[in-house]
Amino acid sequence: MRIENTYIGVDGVGETTERSLWECGALTWSEFDRTLCGSQTADRIESFIDRARPRLADGDSAFFESVLPSNERWRLYEDFREEACFFDIETTGLNHTNDVVTCVSAHRGGDTETLVRGDDLSRENLSELLDAPLLVTFNGARFDVPFLETSFDVDLDRPHLDLMYPCKRVGLTGGLKAIEPDVGVERDRPDISGRDAVRLWHEHERGVDGSLETLVSYNREDAVNLRTVADEAVDRLDRKLLP
Repeated sequence: MRIENTYIGVDGVGETTERSLWECGALTWSEFDRTLCGSQTADRIESFIDRARPRLADGDSAFFESVLPSNERWRLYEDFREEACFFDIETTGLNHTNDVVTCVSAHRGGDTETLVRGDDLSRENLSELLDAPLLVTFNGARFDVPFLETSFDVDLDRPHLDLMYPCKRVGLTGGLKAIEPDVGVERDRPDISGRDAVRLWHEHERGVDGSLETLVSYNREDAVNLRTVADEAVDRLDRKLLP
């Protein structure tokens, strides 16, 4: 679903009205006909379209995040997919105060970059890495984003798609590793888990050869695989919702 299919951000337009518009032929803004609904609703829709078109042309993802209900922000994905930053972090534990971030991988535009603690993982590099019109994570709203904001004093207040929620809506449940096989993802090292990532970092600190390379490879796979999971989850939502 593209943003041009969306009416649900209009004041007073809910799922029922939006579906009715779609079923009457107004699948996109260009096909909207004010005779398909009441005059006040039509006025609001036309006003919204007039405001939204230039914002979309300018790539203003923040505008659409502000008007869409939180559970409908997945609709940003298709329009901002190519510029989106898919990212994942590894840490030494779950506590924002006592544990530290060991590496951060970001996949964007077909390229993947990893920042590593003690090397190039800094506030400045992190801010540059995650400078995108749309951030995509899995459980990042509760974990990755607040962990980074606390650890590096960075501001990640920008449009963010946490895939855990749209995945649940289409029956893709469990963690990222559990979902990946259901969308056709096969890992090079399927035996490694988040707990192993902590162990690998500590082994790296003790000088164990190959531990950092394995950890970085695992982290990069997480980031890259988010793209496939996002594509599949949004495609399933499209098939479920659009007539």
